[in-house]
Amino acid sequence: MKLLMIFAKKFEYGPRIKVLESFSDVTNGDTIENALVAFIHAEEEDEELADKVLKKLVKNLKWASKKNGVMRVVLHSFAHLSESKATPEFTKELFDKAEEKMKNANYEVKQTPFGYFLDLNMNAPGYSLARVFKSF
Repeated sequence: MKLLMIFAKKFEYGPRIKVLESFSDVTNGDTIENALVAFIHAEEEDEELADKVLKKLVKNLKWASKKNGVMRVVLHSFAHLSESKATPEFTKELFDKAEEKMKNANYEVKQTPFGYFLDLNMNAPGYSLARVFKSF
């Protein structure tokens, strides 16, 4: 898994092009303020280690959220951080499980529309730990 976490004062997205027909149709975007935005790339080998990967993902999200003083997280599929890719179905299930675990820990969690190219707009301040990359 590759995980790029960016603290954003403001994160906006809007669906542009649907690329995975088997996922839900979405027409509306959203604006989220003061959130940790997680650009997540699940890799093929993650499918064999699903429980371990989920645990590390949630641990990293909680750690980075705490370092940035937020309880709001955005999960965004960003399959551009590695050449290896997990199946879309595995990735979406991983997102859903991570969201559930984070919500059970009192985090507010949103997912960007899965299976879409999105228009993105982000206000991300430049300070230590506002941008963190993890590979596991």
